[in-house]
Amino acid sequence: MNFSQITPDLFIGPMPTAADYEHLHELGVRLVLNMRFISKLPANLPQPPIEVLWLRTFDSPFTPMPLKKILQGTHRALEVIREGGKIYSHCAKGRHRSVVMGAAILIAQGHTPQAAIDLIKQKRPVSDPHMFYVKKRIFDFARHWHGHFVK
Repeated sequence: MNFSQITPDLFIGPMPTAADYEHLHELGVRLVLNMRFISKLPANLPQPPIEVLWLRTFDSPFTPMPLKKILQGTHRALEVIREGGKIYSHCAKGRHRSVVMGAAILIAQGHTPQAAIDLIKQKRPVSDPHMFYVKKRIFDFARHWHGHFVK
């Protein structure tokens, strides 16, 4: 599986297969945040199942990811982390939408937007948090989350 562990409780990567779900479950992942527009769960998911929250989003500079979806995923992720579970955020390739969601979780845990971007890029070199519209959405989320201008 081509995923990256960003922190002890956050993983980012591409869309998982059924075998990947088994591995994620073994790692303690209790919530999968699906950032894809199309939600197709693989057949034969492991038992007990991992919760999957589908946050239907596009990956386009012309259609920013809805803050409402990012907030929804962040709040649920924080609940699962508080309960001792881990999070897997994915999009098609684990480069853009999943990175925005992962950065949002890190920001909610106290990271600055730039620190979140730097950590994700360090731990997942294939990610592209510096893509202009991805980076903008991360900073937009941080401003909304903190209720003021954030650098």
